[in-house]
Amino acid sequence: MNKFLQIFKIKDIRNKVLIVLGLLVAYRILAAIPIPGIDAAKLAAYFGSNQLFGFLNVFSGGGLGNLSVVMLGVGPYITSTIIMQLLTIIFPKFKELYYEEGERGRAKFNQYSRLLAVPLAALQAYGFLSLLISQKVIDRPDPLGLMTNVIVITAGSMLALWLGEIISEQKIGNGISLIIIAGILAGLPSQIPLMLASYTASQLPTYIGFLAVAVFLILGIVYLNEGERKVPVTYARRVRGNKLYGGASSYLPLKVNQAGMIPLIFAISVLLFPQFLAQIVSVASPGLSLKLTSIVTAFMQNQLFYSIFYFLLVFVFTYFYTSITFNPDEISKNLQKSGGFVPGIRPGENTSHFLSKTVGRVTLFGGVFLGLIAILPIIVQSITGIAVLTISGTALLIIVAVALETMRQINSQLTVREYEAID
Repeated sequence: MNKFLQIFKIKDIRNKVLIVLGLLVAYRILAAIPIPGIDAAKLAAYFGSNQLFGFLNVFSGGGLGNLSVVMLGVGPYITSTIIMQLLTIIFPKFKELYYEEGERGRAKFNQYSRLLAVPLAALQAYGFLSLLISQKVIDRPDPLGLMTNVIVITAGSMLALWLGEIISEQKIGNGISLIIIAGILAGLPSQIPLMLASYTASQLPTYIGFLAVAVFLILGIVYLNEGERKVPVTYARRVRGNKLYGGASSYLPLKVNQAGMIPLIFAISVLLFPQFLAQIVSVASPGLSLKLTSIVTAFMQNQLFYSIFYFLLVFVFTYFYTSITFNPDEISKNLQKSGGFVPGIRPGENTSHFLSKTVGRVTLFGGVFLGLIAILPIIVQSITGIAVLTISGTALLIIVAVALETMRQINSQLTVREYEAID
C-alpha cells in the first residue's frame, strides 16, 4: 500500500502513470469506432457462435468484437515478431543481427518486424472482411470501399502499435501487453450482470468451487512467472595496472517460463485453425465446408481428446519457443568474454552443454505447469458444467504476468529514486 501511495507522491512517476492510462483510454475509444457497413446484431450473433473470433478478439485488445478501426490491434506485429524470430533459425544474418550486434542490432531487428507487420495487417484485414462478407455479416462493398476499409484497418493496426510503443517508453509496463489486458478487462463489466442474472442458490457451491480454482490458477501463474533456476557464475580475477578486478560471484537466472504466453497462443491457434479453414472453404465449396465443420465439431466435443491434444501442443510449443529465445551458445560465449564461468564446468562448449541441459529440465517443469493451466478450465467445465471459456487460462496468464511486470518496473523506478534521495 505504501508503494502504491508513493506512485502518486512522486511527480515524474505519477505523470507517466497518467500518460499510460490516457493512452489506454484513447485506444479503447478507437476500439469503439466501427468501420462502415456493420450490422451490429449479425456481428454479435456470429462472434457468439465462433470460438476462433472470440479468441482473436482477446488479443486484438477487444477491437475485433465490433469491427473497429483497430480491429486487428497489435496482432500483426506479434505475428511478424514470431516470424522474424523463426527466421533467426533459418538465416544466419538475422541470427547475427539479433544476438551479436547488441542494442543497435535489436533496434534494426525490431524495425524489420514493424515493416513486416504492415503487409501482414493488410492481408489479415482483407481476409477477415472477405470471410465476413461471405457469411453475410457485413454488406458487400464496391472495390473502392473494400480497399478503403483495408487501408483504414491497416492504419489502425499501426496506430495501435505506435500507442503501445509510446506506453513502453514510459517504463510503466509493456505497451503491447497493456493494450491486450485493457481489452480483456473491458469485457468483464458486461459479463458480471449476465452471471448475476443466471445465479441461483443451488449454484452457490459451484461458484465457490470456480472461485477456488481461479485463486489456484492465479497462484500457479505467479509461481510460474516468478520461478527461476539460479545458475552460479564466478568471474576470474584480473590485474590491470595496480588494480585487481573480478573475483565476484553472481548467478544466471533461468526462468521456469521462458516462453511466456506464446505457447498458449500458438496452441489455441492450431486448435482453432481447422474451424477457420472450414469457414474459408465454405466460400468455394459448401459441401466440403460442411464435412470439415462436422469433423471439427466432433473433435471439439470430445473433451478428453481435445484436452490431451491441447496439453501436448502447449508443452511442445513451450520447448520450441524456448529454443528460439534462449541461446546457450551465445550465453556461453558472452560469459567467456567477460571472464565468467560456472563453477565446476569448463568454459566454452561444456558450459553451453550444461546450460542447454539445465534449461531443458527447467522447461520440462514449466511446460507441464503451463499445459495444466491451459486445460484446467476445460476440466472444471467438464466436471461442474460451468460454461468456462477455454481461453480463460490464457486470459488469466496475461493479466497476472502483465500486472507482475508492470509492478516490477514501477518498483525499480521507486528504488532508483530512493537511492538518489540517499545520495
